[in-house]
Amino acid sequence: MKIGIVCYPTYGGSGVVATELGKALAKEGHQVHFITYMRPPRLDVFQPNVFFHEVSFQNYALFEYPPYETALASNLVDIVKYQKLDLLHVHYAIPHASAAYIAKQILKEQGIYIPVITTLHGTDITLVGKAPAYRSVVAFSINQSDGITTVSESLKKDTYTNFDISKDIEVIPNFIDFTRFTKLNKEHFKKAIAPNNERILIHTSNFRKVKRVEDTVRIFEKVRKEVNAKLLLVGDGPERACVEELARKLEVEKDVIFLGKQDAVEELLAIADLYLMPSESESFGLAALEAMACEVPVISSNTGGIPEINIEGLTGFLSDVGDVDAMARNAISILSNEEKLIGYKQNALAQAKKFDISLVLPVYENYYQEVIKRAKAYN
Repeated sequence: MKIGIVCYPTYGGSGVVATELGKALAKEGHQVHFITYMRPPRLDVFQPNVFFHEVSFQNYALFEYPPYETALASNLVDIVKYQKLDLLHVHYAIPHASAAYIAKQILKEQGIYIPVITTLHGTDITLVGKAPAYRSVVAFSINQSDGITTVSESLKKDTYTNFDISKDIEVIPNFIDFTRFTKLNKEHFKKAIAPNNERILIHTSNFRKVKRVEDTVRIFEKVRKEVNAKLLLVGDGPERACVEELARKLEVEKDVIFLGKQDAVEELLAIADLYLMPSESESFGLAALEAMACEVPVISSNTGGIPEINIEGLTGFLSDVGDVDAMARNAISILSNEEKLIGYKQNALAQAKKFDISLVLPVYENYYQEVIKRAKAYN
């Protein structure tokens, strides 16, 4: 198949999933064309069957903001036509689903029918998409898609609740590439971070309010009273300054290490003992799954799709959003008992293996074929 993938070229979950999916499809012999305004971070080395098309757009004095959606639609028309794509797979509804719909209508006028699959990732449904400024267009664009997927049962339910969707939604979960995310021997690295055999807690995110990174620091402050520990904070974003100030206020700044954005996050997960995810909302919790693949149990909130991957009392613990006391107690119970910690690490890995990309990729391929076949029969 010749597949066009539209995504945001960011460190966020939707961009990561789209990029890793495309790379995996290319390894299976499919021709994959990434279409976005900048090369995605994980598309950093040459790979056969992978092509990148940068969406270029010009801004004129008339425009207060560049019309990216229009430029994207025009680019999609050209790429579908001249690369002879079989399918467009757009990740994140805004504005990709509507741009794909515009492109599809233009191509239809030229006698070309291109099926479109829209994958919903979370905030495009639970937050941004519900805003009055976008709601009608988001609902229309989703309903005009030839296939719709969500990354969790929770997000599927939210989509039907928040929008009047008339089509079936397929749940295809996020996945793990175990050739990358696996437990590595990084003891020398661990000694540099924790020279006194401290337990290492870790959190990775884009430091937005929804991630509740301040709660991560509050949890750590309580844990450190009982367990000799360090906290690694990986990522960057608008809340970082507030988080740094809180660490100083709680007098834990010497044991909280801000590492900024990191491409090789798997090397950091390899030395961690516990992953913290106190998010207010998570459609899936890909970062937690990546941690589990590296044998790191998870302390998380019980929101969204997280309970579908983090199993209470088996791979970690779930608590209500904002309940830092419960999260800290659960963290201490795992970290203070070596035998228990080893058991949780083993369970985390076993659970992560259920989401191996080798198991999820065929589901996507079959769905692609089904949508293409259905579209041809309809048109």
